[in-house]
Amino acid sequence: QVQLVESGGGLVQPGESLRLSCAASGIIFSSALMAWYRQAPGKQRELVARIMPGDSSEYADAVKGRFAISRSDRKNTVYLQMNSLKPEDTAVYYCNAIADLSRNFGSGTYWGQGTQVTVSS
Repeated sequence: QVQLVESGGGLVQPGESLRLSCAASGIIFSSALMAWYRQAPGKQRELVARIMPGDSSEYADAVKGRFAISRSDRKNTVYLQMNSLKPEDTAVYYCNAIADLSRNFGSGTYWGQGTQVTVSS
């Protein structure tokens, strides 16, 4: 059974920081492509950042220079450090994995349950 469990969301003021975490189980984490997506009310889910095995990463233009994605293969966890937050960053943030299963043959795309980030004064 694959589980992606996000944590770290909350309510912050503009300019503040948050760090999201996503703990993964049931997948071969070290070879997984991990990503963070977000979905604001009334909008489509969009890619925020992704990190490949070997730590190369990509970012959406809207968050470049403010957000940083990282991973710990030892802890099976991916992080999203969010700095200089803006009201337009308000959304539900979802962890995503494209990975092989750790206990059975197979692979797939998996999602966490989401964590709310609200940026408001």
